[in-house]
Amino acid sequence: QVQLVESGGGLVQPGGSLRLSCVVSGFTPDYDIGWFRQAPGNERKGVSCISSSDGRKYYADSVKGRFTISRDKTKNTVYLEMNRLKPEDTTLYYCAALGGLGCSGGAPEYWGQGTQVTVSP
Repeated sequence: QVQLVESGGGLVQPGGSLRLSCVVSGFTPDYDIGWFRQAPGNERKGVSCISSSDGRKYYADSVKGRFTISRDKTKNTVYLEMNRLKPEDTTLYYCAALGGLGCSGGAPEYWGQGTQVTVSP
C-alpha cells in the first residue's frame, strides 16, 4: 500500500509563494509523481509531474514559469514550489502516484488527502 501525505498549503497574498510537500511511503516502486488541483464543481486537473526514471518535469501552461516541481528521493518527498501566486490558483492541491505511462498519461493509482491553497489579499 502506498500512502501520500501533502502539506504546506495555506493562505498567501497575491504575488506570494508557498512550497507544497508530498511524502510518499509504503511499498513504492518508483512512481512518477504528479500534482493536481481541483476547484469546487470542476474536474481535477494536472498541474505538474516529475518522472522517476529521468527526472523530466512537466507543467500545465497555467503554471509554467511560476511553479517548480522537484524530488528528493532520500526523503521520499516531492515538492511543488509555487511563486507569483494568483487568486485563480486558489483550490485544493493533491499529489498522486501515477501508474502505467506515468507523466506521459498514466492514471493516478494513489492519492493524497489534499492541501488547501488560498491566494487572497
